[in-house]
Amino acid sequence: VEAAAVNADPSHIPCLPCGLLILFFLLLAAALDRGGDRLVVEVLLALLALLLGRLTDGWTNTYLFSVWRSSLSDILTYPRFFLHVLGHADYNHYIGNMMMILVVGPGLEEKYGSRNLLSAILITALVSGLVYWFLFPGSMLMGASGIVFMMIVMASLAGMRDGYIPITLILVLVLYLGNEIVDGLVLNDNVSQLTHIIGGVCGAVLGLRRR
Repeated sequence: VEAAAVNADPSHIPCLPCGLLILFFLLLAAALDRGGDRLVVEVLLALLALLLGRLTDGWTNTYLFSVWRSSLSDILTYPRFFLHVLGHADYNHYIGNMMMILVVGPGLEEKYGSRNLLSAILITALVSGLVYWFLFPGSMLMGASGIVFMMIVMASLAGMRDGYIPITLILVLVLYLGNEIVDGLVLNDNVSQLTHIIGGVCGAVLGLRRR
């Protein structure tokens, strides 16, 4: 997503509706987390980020849920390295990523455990955030597509036995990541192919280490 100027004046933010919305989602997330539904919590937090973006006219998207070349003296720079995976430009962007996470995620959670999967999400978010901060000063990154690609590659490694590389991993690398590399070379759009590639690489490394 290309960086765009937004209204940075927090006086325009509807504080009461935002506060009530945050409180509702935090209570719901706490209840679900106690029941072990960690992926559902993450999906709901991303929905909260989407709704807050609408309520604040994009303010929270820019200053909380995206990563861009901001000053290291800005305290919000550091949480943005992780929170950008919760931000989405619109409902279609959100639902496309969340559907894949809900389809692929439960199997990964069962195989690797909730904590290992959460750490994989955080590592992928940090790596992709740092890459964009360093290499693309004029662009803004948001969305969980890198997490989706990380999960796809980790899922393809789930069937690996006795050191043999599963054919599913080879197909994923050729069909998904190969396509992203080609698109990155020939297309000029707002889709971050590099983030998809970073997510796939993180999924391969983390999946092999945690088998």
